[in-house]
Amino acid sequence: MDSLTLLAKPMRAAIAAAAILFVYFTVLAKLARDWWTDENYSHGLLIPVIIAYILWEERRRLIEVERRPNVVLGGIGVVLALLALWAGVTGAELFVQRISFVLLLASVVIYFWGLQLLRLLLIPLLLLLLAIPIPAIIFNQIAFPLQLFASRCAVWAMELFGIPVLREGNVIELLPRGALVTQKLEVVEACSGIRSLMTLVTLAVVFAYFTYPKENGALKGLARLRTYGFWRSLIIVVSALPIAIITNAARVSGTGILSYHYGTDVAEGFFHSFSGWVTYVVALTLLFAVGWVLDKASGLMHLRSARGRGKEVSGSSVQRWSVESESIGGRER
Repeated sequence: MDSLTLLAKPMRAAIAAAAILFVYFTVLAKLARDWWTDENYSHGLLIPVIIAYILWEERRRLIEVERRPNVVLGGIGVVLALLALWAGVTGAELFVQRISFVLLLASVVIYFWGLQLLRLLLIPLLLLLLAIPIPAIIFNQIAFPLQLFASRCAVWAMELFGIPVLREGNVIELLPRGALVTQKLEVVEACSGIRSLMTLVTLAVVFAYFTYPKENGALKGLARLRTYGFWRSLIIVVSALPIAIITNAARVSGTGILSYHYGTDVAEGFFHSFSGWVTYVVALTLLFAVGWVLDKASGLMHLRSARGRGKEVSGSSVQRWSVESESIGGRER
């Protein structure tokens, strides 16, 4: 009877996993296809591998964590997730369908194992969320302002080098050196920087997770919000936004300057692809530099704090020694 009881929960979890795969098979298949075909979300192909690695690295903590199943909260979450799936299928909205999958995973974890285990799975779930393509209407609302910002930066940089240029929206018009006819450079959606923005934010989450200070890992609940590790991770992830935007603007500016000297052909073909890879490398380097600076600053603060405590200890020791000396001298008299 005991052995049957022990096998009951794993069997129920296995049945639940099979049911989830059956219900969401079409949703997951379309998501994988988008990862494969949409360059804006090609980083999604790496997300299952990264999640699997995180789960493997955390396997001991996942096994040892205290289990407190919450049937009510988990059940409510499952119902909401299935309602969201129904609404997404009815309205042909893939984003809602995919979000419901993440909500269902979190709800199943709460139902069978509780909130403590869900806390350990927050980063894998967050990475899965970052790999879900956002709706086109929201995507365009983000991409077009980035296109305008990149084109403004390019015009500013070209004027700084004394290059005559005219901008109309996201279209840059210039007369290349030696040319008789003006040519146009259009900062299209692919050059807006949103692709590198999404990828870099995802990499920032991965980088912050794997470099999280070990001494802060034992803390639980709200106590973590007051630790250096939490704020370090937050700063790294947030810094990914300006880093991605600025590096892309620098790329577009460099393309504009080279187009003036060598013609607009440099904006296409090999140079365009090569400059994209260089931009990624520079952005990643800056992201790692942010983490390095934060660690150095934290080390210096700890060193100064330790020195201050050392001075306080030595000062109190000297004071105590002088008091003891005076008392001994008094007794001798």
